[in-house]
Amino acid sequence: MSPRRVPVSRRDRPAKPPLSRAGAVSAALRIMKEEGLERVTMRRLAAELDTGPASLYVYVQNMAELHGAILDELLAGLALPDPDGVGERWREELTGVLTGYTQLLIGQPSLARSILALRPSGPHYVRLVDTLLGLLYAGGVPVAQAAWGVDLLLQHGTATAAEQGARNEAIEAKAEQDAFVEALNDAADGDCPNIARARHELFSGTGGQRLAWMFDAIIAGISTVAVPEPEQPAH
Repeated sequence: MSPRRVPVSRRDRPAKPPLSRAGAVSAALRIMKEEGLERVTMRRLAAELDTGPASLYVYVQNMAELHGAILDELLAGLALPDPDGVGERWREELTGVLTGYTQLLIGQPSLARSILALRPSGPHYVRLVDTLLGLLYAGGVPVAQAAWGVDLLLQHGTATAAEQGARNEAIEAKAEQDAFVEALNDAADGDCPNIARARHELFSGTGGQRLAWMFDAIIAGISTVAVPEPEQPAH
């Protein structure tokens, strides 16, 4: 009697891990870092996860939601202070958080441009908003001004990242910047007296100094300018 044959699996690879939102977002983030956000499509992501594109819509409804989820995954690594413990350092801490947020997005300019048109709502983004509000409260900024101000601060940070990132990617950006500097330096004092007065300051400071100053200036305005009274309904 011949011995019984042991069954041999015909599978040439291990079982696929179950699909999940976290797994899809993690894969999308990896593709973005390695190949760019433009390559993060549902078809490309499905191929990465060894599934069909239709299966992904169970976890993310569209590309906008996926981009927001990618941002939230990045924000998990953004250090946030405890607003209750900052004391008089509230403005320094606030500027630091906003600078960190902006620099994070400068590294991903395509994502920054996408976020400009989105309303992110992931848990890490919500925590970022709560932290910014807390830091403004710690500085004595009235609630209404803080509430309006957070939107302004994040908008400027995101727009700055999108602009700077686009410049970093553009081949002709340095030539354009050099031409702009030359044009201002060559402007005749009599024709452009205000440029002449500020000529040595127009391009002074480092990128980091200018970024921090931008946020300091906006924070100063948020702290001192009251929001308008609610409009009364017409009778």
